[in-house]
Amino acid sequence: MKAVIMAGGEGTRLRPLTSNQPKPLMPLANRPMMEHVVRLLKSHGFEDIVVTLAFLPQTIRTYFGDGSEFGVRMVYATEETPLGTAGSVRNARDELDEPFLVISGDVLTDIDLSELVAVHERKGSLATLALKAMENPLEFGIVIVRDDGSIERFLEKPTWGQVFSDTVNTGIYVCDPAVFDYIPEGEQVDFSSDVFPGLLADGKPIFGHVAEGYWEDVGTLEAYLKAHRDVLDGKVAVDMPGFRIAEGVWLGEGAEVDPAAKIVGPAIIGDYCRVEAGAQLREYSVLGTNVMVRADAFIERSVVHDNAYISQSVILRGSVIGRSTDLRAYARCEEGVVVGDNCFVGDHAVVNPGVKVYPFKTVEPGAIINSSIVWESRGARKLFSRNGVTGLANVDMTPEFACRLAMAYATTMKKGSTVTTSRDSSRAARALKRAVMAGLNAGGVDVTDLEMSPVPVTRFHVRRSQGQGGVTVRLARGDPQSVTVRFLDADGTDVDEAAQRKIERFFDREDFRRAFAADIGDISYPARALEHYSAAMLATVDVGLIPGAGFRLVVDHGYGSTSVVMPSVLSKLGADILSVNPYAFTAGAAAFDPKVHGERVAGLVRSSGAHLGAIIDPDGERLTLVDDDGHLLSDEEALLVLVTLVSSQVRDARIALPVSVSSAAERIAAEAGAEIVWTKVSATHIMDVAEATEGVVLACSQDGGFIFPDFLPAYDATASLVHLLELLARSGVRLSKIVAGLPDVHMAQDSVVTPWEQKGLVMRRVVEAAKDREVVLVDGVKILHEDGWALILPDPDEPVTHVWAEGSSDAAARHLAQEYARRIGQLLR
Repeated sequence: MKAVIMAGGEGTRLRPLTSNQPKPLMPLANRPMMEHVVRLLKSHGFEDIVVTLAFLPQTIRTYFGDGSEFGVRMVYATEETPLGTAGSVRNARDELDEPFLVISGDVLTDIDLSELVAVHERKGSLATLALKAMENPLEFGIVIVRDDGSIERFLEKPTWGQVFSDTVNTGIYVCDPAVFDYIPEGEQVDFSSDVFPGLLADGKPIFGHVAEGYWEDVGTLEAYLKAHRDVLDGKVAVDMPGFRIAEGVWLGEGAEVDPAAKIVGPAIIGDYCRVEAGAQLREYSVLGTNVMVRADAFIERSVVHDNAYISQSVILRGSVIGRSTDLRAYARCEEGVVVGDNCFVGDHAVVNPGVKVYPFKTVEPGAIINSSIVWESRGARKLFSRNGVTGLANVDMTPEFACRLAMAYATTMKKGSTVTTSRDSSRAARALKRAVMAGLNAGGVDVTDLEMSPVPVTRFHVRRSQGQGGVTVRLARGDPQSVTVRFLDADGTDVDEAAQRKIERFFDREDFRRAFAADIGDISYPARALEHYSAAMLATVDVGLIPGAGFRLVVDHGYGSTSVVMPSVLSKLGADILSVNPYAFTAGAAAFDPKVHGERVAGLVRSSGAHLGAIIDPDGERLTLVDDDGHLLSDEEALLVLVTLVSSQVRDARIALPVSVSSAAERIAAEAGAEIVWTKVSATHIMDVAEATEGVVLACSQDGGFIFPDFLPAYDATASLVHLLELLARSGVRLSKIVAGLPDVHMAQDSVVTPWEQKGLVMRRVVEAAKDREVVLVDGVKILHEDGWALILPDPDEPVTHVWAEGSSDAAARHLAQEYARRIGQLLR
């Protein structure tokens, strides 16, 4: 006997989970619902299966194919217009010339189908319906049968006053081809409301069989969660994927569960999942394939679909999370929440009970969502952040994503342009850089690949080679799970906001230039790139002056790629060098903490009597200093030291500093006749000012980034250290003495969570409230007070407003920052 699986429903009550996939492919215990049906049919000897399709038919065809993978033969009949349950089967009549079984592709059941067929044959019925006794029959069609099993009456979706029986129609039937006489071709016809009542009215033999076993119509989100609970409780016989490792706990192939994670069954952990230490999977938790659960996450009575990312300290209670959805740290989803496929839920966001978030939507960090997000995006994520395009490796930043991103970048250039690429030592960066190179070549752009190389060397090579740009792929600062793709312009500096918007526009529209076969770009590997960089950099300092100072240095390379640059540079300076971590090591670079490394270097400086300690970050851009007394300088102290040295030794120097830097820098410069050029806080703007503003000899950030534009208008820790040695040698003063002479700095910082749509309002109100004071509008609003200042600046990437303040004492600075944070809070309320 053949079987017909009805798989054409849209599953509207299960949206947003069925917004972009047919209901029969919804995973249930990590297998599509329809696969459970196919396995049930196969176990009862049904090996010829006809599948009726309507909504997204190709996805079902692609998954099941001809059925051979499941030990059956499958053919398909697709409706062009909705035909109803009976009409869809009538559409497959050519395949059904003998009695056949009909079953829905979106139910969970283990009913004995062989017994149903036997009843049908024994009764000589034209149609035999599988019935099931249900506690609450209101949502189903009630069927009233006589003592001999013949059907007396049908009642579709009754009220309680009409409930004369608790036996409902399961939608599983055995039919004779003669039923097709009651199904007009090409019309919308249902079995339960049209065909069976017609058979009954004509006195045709039609029987009901009250079946034993489990049956659940997985038609609602509540039923979907209940079906998972029933599977885990063993109420229904299904083939469970994975290995049973404990009572009620199934573990998939290749899954990794840290011994310090807590698993409380029943639970399913899918293939290739990773559950980190401290995570808790409580009862009725189901993880799909390749789900990442970070430390201290808490999941209970929730279903998480394939490829989702659950960050640290996320809480899920009674929720369903769609495929490839990304929940960031401390996000929370409460009872009844459903998040569709490919969504992003930001840090500390709260999705309150019953909310539905439809696919491809963004919930901004810190947001509290009380109503469903269907059409709007609620703070869509920008492609670019402060340092480039950043995302979790193989979650946000996949090879496909990186390739499309590179094609968008290539489209902004002329065909035949040249782009320099580089990476750090990590496997993630290596894989993604290859995808970037493929995307650039596909867009008709040639690639000059430096392979593993520091960021400053990449920038220098772009400038020297007169290429049209650069791309460097590296682990994100402070997050070893994330990768950043950074784009450089023809000058080797980060692309400006206009270029970012252009790349983003092509990326969003997928409007990529695709080169013809003969125009696909080439790849080359330049020789002696490091030698050219070292020679050019040393040419900008008085190399003969430094050896005379007899410096002893402790240099920590931070396990980064500068370890291949520094030896050739330092060897020409005549300094006695103690190198720490002088090799590229991905795990060490991923765990890099400048404070931890700085404390170790400080101890070595004290024990060795060195003149200076230097810690270089893995990317080779930022520098942390230790003076000859073993004191680890803060970033603010290092900035003031360089401002002091440059101001005193360079006549009429101009120094570019972000507007959030202490006024102490301005006083130091003014006393030496130097001038401060205020910049925005962003690294891109600091670089732009360093290159484009005449007379700027030094530019600094507040996080250890220093620029000497006479060599390279970008952060470069190696060049900064060499210039610092020249300045110290020229002054003849020990670093500790300069540090001791620095003025006291009293600064404080605060932040206020600010919804995206209210940021503009906040800034306008702040400007209006400060009309009686002097303000500086370089970046944000800097309000000057008699003994200090306050800077109010919206964050470009998060729904936050930052407040910096400087005062005459720590207490005064803290009070000023808190006062402006309080005012912003009042504006928001």
